Amino acid sequence: VSASGVQRIRTTAESHRRIAIVEVMGRHSGYLALGAAYGQPDILLVPEHRLQIDMLVERIKEIYTLQKHCVIVCGEGIVDEHGQELGAEHASTDPAGNKILSGASEALRALLIQRLGDDYFTSKRRNESARAAIFTRKLGHTQRGGRPILFDRFYAAQLGGHAVDMLLRGMANAVAILQYTRQRGFFLSEAQANDFRDRWGYIHARLMHPSFYDPRSLRPSPVGIDYLLPIFNNALAPDDVEVLRTELFDPSHLTMPYHSVNVDIDKRIRYLSES
Repeated sequence: VSASGVQRIRTTAESHRRIAIVEVMGRHSGYLALGAAYGQPDILLVPEHRLQIDMLVERIKEIYTLQKHCVIVCGEGIVDEHGQELGAEHASTDPAGNKILSGASEALRALLIQRLGDDYFTSKRRNESARAAIFTRKLGHTQRGGRPILFDRFYAAQLGGHAVDMLLRGMANAVAILQYTRQRGFFLSEAQANDFRDRWGYIHARLMHPSFYDPRSLRPSPVGIDYLLPIFNNALAPDDVEVLRTELFDPSHLTMPYHSVNVDIDKRIRYLSES
């Protein structure tokens, strides 16, 4: 979804000679931003590496001079040179108690407007101001909705089955996990839940390993590419494409209301409660 969103937004950036900043989810983890590299953004910014604004501005100028537009992907938790989150609302928290990260792309846009300035664009006769030339888009919840791809469908089912097997073996306080090695490929395993806790009992979000990103090129490193390839090389199946052809523009969608799975679940719960 992120890769497709980047490709679609490039159409506007390219035709209108603008700089697009595409913000993806992930909080302080850069995995989603890394995966968005499949959409061929010109610049990729991840939370695990501090933003070097001078280098970023020079890189944007190089790209914009060459191709008259630029597409930037940024994770919502990116930080500045001092480690401060861009656009974080310190007074607001989500239902889980996490600080709301609501404006990384807008904060980055404000920085670029200030650093590039209006003259940079007007002198090239490409836009009337920096504010007009630089725009932001948040892909938001579209990134975690809709039909899962083959990789997710297959391994989610495998992990669910493995979790049931673990219960049958008498395991408790454990987690079914998916692992990968070059020799074995992807395989199922398990881990004790306490292995994920630190010495004080807290479970921390998994961050992207810094080696997956090249801060000089502002793109995935060779290690990051090696990480992505096994996941996405065969991630789509023919039925993923077929469902677009047969279901997206199904004429019945114009007359029939959406049938929620929650309705069916509620019926089954009532049936079990009454039986």
